[in-house]
Amino acid sequence: MTSPLHQLKIIELGHVIAGPLSTSLLSDFGADVIKIEAPNRTDMMRDLGPKAGDGVGVWWKTLGRNKKILSLDWKSGEGRDILRRLVESADVLVENFRPGVLERAGIGPETLHEWNPDLVILRVSGYGQGGPMRDVPAFGRAAEAMSGLAHLTGFADGPPMHPGFPAADSTTGLMGALGIMIALFAREKGIARGQVVDLAVFEALLRLMDYPVPALTGANLSPRRNGLRQPMDFAPGGMFRTSDGVWVTVSAGSAETAQRLLRAVGGDALADDPRFATLGEMSQHMAVVFDAINDFVTQHTLAEVEAEFARHDAVASRVLSVEEIVTNEQIRHRGDIVSVEGEQTQVIGPIPHLSATPGELRWLGRPPGADSRSILRNLGYDDDRISALCEAGFVGVDGSET
Repeated sequence: MTSPLHQLKIIELGHVIAGPLSTSLLSDFGADVIKIEAPNRTDMMRDLGPKAGDGVGVWWKTLGRNKKILSLDWKSGEGRDILRRLVESADVLVENFRPGVLERAGIGPETLHEWNPDLVILRVSGYGQGGPMRDVPAFGRAAEAMSGLAHLTGFADGPPMHPGFPAADSTTGLMGALGIMIALFAREKGIARGQVVDLAVFEALLRLMDYPVPALTGANLSPRRNGLRQPMDFAPGGMFRTSDGVWVTVSAGSAETAQRLLRAVGGDALADDPRFATLGEMSQHMAVVFDAINDFVTQHTLAEVEAEFARHDAVASRVLSVEEIVTNEQIRHRGDIVSVEGEQTQVIGPIPHLSATPGELRWLGRPPGADSRSILRNLGYDDDRISALCEAGFVGVDGSET
C-alpha cells in the first residue's frame, strides 16, 4: 500500500520539539524526511529525559521516528552546496531557530526560493519573524504563559500552572504540519508557489484555546482559573475522587446531557429543580451543581459511580495513569500504541486513522549521521568524495552505515 505522502520530500533543520514534531507527524504518513544535524552538535532531544535499555533517549526515539539522519555542517561552503542540492528537489524545509539565523548564514527564504521557487518553508520561532518581541528568547513555558493557558490552569487561590506535557511545543508541531499541508494545497491548486509559514510557538495554543478573547471582547467576561472546575462553568462537570480513591472527570455538553447527569447524582428532585431548567440558568448556580456531584461521587466507589452514570447515560470518565493507558483495551483496539521489530520502546502510533492510506511506523530515531552516506550517494557523491568531506569535518557518518 502506497503511503499518502510518500512523494513528499522534507528537509528538517529543526531541533527540540516544535519543528521536529511537525515533520514527525507527516513522516507517519510516508513523507521522506531528512533531518540535518551539525556533526559536532546533535539535537538535544537525543539526551534529554530518560534512556531506554539500549541507552538511547526515549524522547528521541519517537521525535526521530521515520526520519533519515544527515550529519552536515550546512553553514560551511561545502555544506551549503549539499544543502542546495537537497533543497532543489525538496518540497518543504522546516526550521525553528531564532529569527535571523538563516539570514545570517546566507540561506534566508529569498535564497531558498532562488534555489527552489516551489519550496514551502515552515519557520517556527518563539514570537514570530517580526514585531517588538522578535528577538526575545522563548521556550514552551514562556509560550504557555503568553497564550493564557497557564493563567487559566490551577486553583483560584493558587499560582498559575503549566500542564503536565509540553503543550506549546506540541500544539505548535501540530499547527505546523497543518500549515505545511495548507501551503502545499495552495501550491497544487496554482494559488501560490512556495511560501513561508510563519508560526510563533504561543500562537497554536492561542488559537486552540480561542474562547477567552471573544468572551472578554464580546460578553465582557474574563475567565479565571477555577481549580477542579472549568474557568467558565457553562455546563456541569469537574474532577472528583470516588470513595475508593479513584479520580474521575464528569462532564455534560448540552441541556439534555446535563439533565441526565443531575438525575444520576441527585435524582428527580435535583434534575427537576427550576434553577437548572436550562444551561444558562444552571450556569448561575454552578457551585450548587458542583457540590451535588462531589457529594455523590465521594460517597460511592468507582464501580457504583460508573453503574449509576451508565444507567442514566451520563459521562464519568476514569482518569488514566500511564500504566493504565498502555493496558487500556480501547486504546489497544485502536492500535494507538505501536513499536517496531527489535525495539522494546513503544510509542504512540500514527494518528488520525485513515481507512485507505493509514500511517506507518517504519523505524524509531536513528544514530547521528545514520543516513549520511546513502543521502550523499543519491546526490551523486562518490565514496572518495564522501570520505574527504568527513575528514574535513563537513559531514559526519554513523560507523555502522555502509
